[in-house]
Amino acid sequence: MDKDKQTKNAVIIVSGGMDSITLLYDKKDEIALGVSFDYGSNHNAREIPFARLHCKRLGIPHLTINLDFIHRYFKSSLLEGSEAIPEGNYDEENMKSTVVPFRNGIMLSIAIGLAESKGLQQVMIANHNGDHTIYPDCRPEFISAIDQAATAGTFAHVRVTAPYTEISKADIARIGKRLGLNYAETWSCYKGGEKQCGKCGTCRERKEALKEAGIDDPTEYEE
Repeated sequence: MDKDKQTKNAVIIVSGGMDSITLLYDKKDEIALGVSFDYGSNHNAREIPFARLHCKRLGIPHLTINLDFIHRYFKSSLLEGSEAIPEGNYDEENMKSTVVPFRNGIMLSIAIGLAESKGLQQVMIANHNGDHTIYPDCRPEFISAIDQAATAGTFAHVRVTAPYTEISKADIARIGKRLGLNYAETWSCYKGGEKQCGKCGTCRERKEALKEAGIDDPTEYEE
């Protein structure tokens, strides 16, 4: 068997944000396909081009799958326009409105089906421990449950792997620093403007992670 086919056995859910782009480079030797999901959020149009850019740079095929039903039927400030996005710290009370119900569950289910369809063995996702309080479908118990469901529900016993589940965003930034990543080529801001706002919870989390990792922030902010 071709060595490349043996080692490249994963689908990665790649948004174009810091975390998934870091994972893309960190595990590039295992990744056979990158997939992004356009679910009509304020920032999809800003982040997905970065996912496409990095996959192309690494020679990894990339798909964008439209999930417009989420925008039509689900409730979240992430789907309601930039003015609905809360500003301030990245904590439960401030950011809870940005939860898109079961978003990761939906995306992972599709990615698991893709993996089996393409003869691949695993699906990667880049959640981290800073997400646990706010987003139920980023928590370790959810990842464990959907991994078990994927294994039980596919002939190939596809696995869901989330190697950053127990580490912080600053730890992810440290990995990116080691890999030499330029985080200006990623998008975090939930408002989805021409520039990243620098004031919403995700922008603040981004700034804090880069600072803690000892990285000069290359991001161009509105403020």
